[in-house]
Amino acid sequence: MQFDGQQVLHAVDLDVHRGQTVCVIGESGCGKTVLLKLIIGLLRPTVGRVLFDGKVLTDMPERELTKQRRRFGFLFQGAALFDSLTVYDNVAFGLHALGGKSEAAIREIVQQRLLEVGLSASVTEKKPAELSGGMKKRVGLARALALDPEAMLYDEPTTGLDPIMTDVINELILQTRRKRPVTSVVVTHEMKTVLKVADRVVMLYPLARLTPGENQVLFDGTPDELRQCADERVRQFVEGEARDRLQEMAQAAS
Repeated sequence: MQFDGQQVLHAVDLDVHRGQTVCVIGESGCGKTVLLKLIIGLLRPTVGRVLFDGKVLTDMPERELTKQRRRFGFLFQGAALFDSLTVYDNVAFGLHALGGKSEAAIREIVQQRLLEVGLSASVTEKKPAELSGGMKKRVGLARALALDPEAMLYDEPTTGLDPIMTDVINELILQTRRKRPVTSVVVTHEMKTVLKVADRVVMLYPLARLTPGENQVLFDGTPDELRQCADERVRQFVEGEARDRLQEMAQAAS
């Protein structure tokens, strides 16, 4: 995948199995969010294919692609709530767009999804500006779950949250998996999230810092295997060590 001639993802070959929770980690700019947008068909790959349930997304007409996207829930960075809409209307947005349900049925679903993420009916008439960062994330998750998706995509679900609220979101990811046979892909920098929710961890590396012919996927395995990985770049990321990276940045600037 490239933008204006600059490659972001190259020769990434991943299979995500039904029911699996995969955490995608890596430095900023290595293509993690781009990977999510390719999975859901918001971006079309410049080379290669993305398949969901055996079907190539780029081969689908727009109407069929839209239908396939309804099988996904997407929790965006910052929750991406509609500022002009109330919490109720944000969570109900997809249900209203899809049609086929009475307002009473939609209201019941909205209340159920809000309760699932630990929010009471008292928040339904609030606007996003009246919510804390953690509440916005939970409303975003309730909206994503409103259509009972088969797959959930989480883009940095705990960014900007304090440790307690981070753990709340992690617990909600686990709760979602327990309640539904959902497949999840979680993009995160937070190792506590990785160790708590992941069945499998994939680490991407920036293309510009790879040697010729080196695979962009530095690691693909379980959380236990991640902690034992011998690759120094993986170890530094997992342990949050910046020493070698600072040296590289200083050399690049000189």
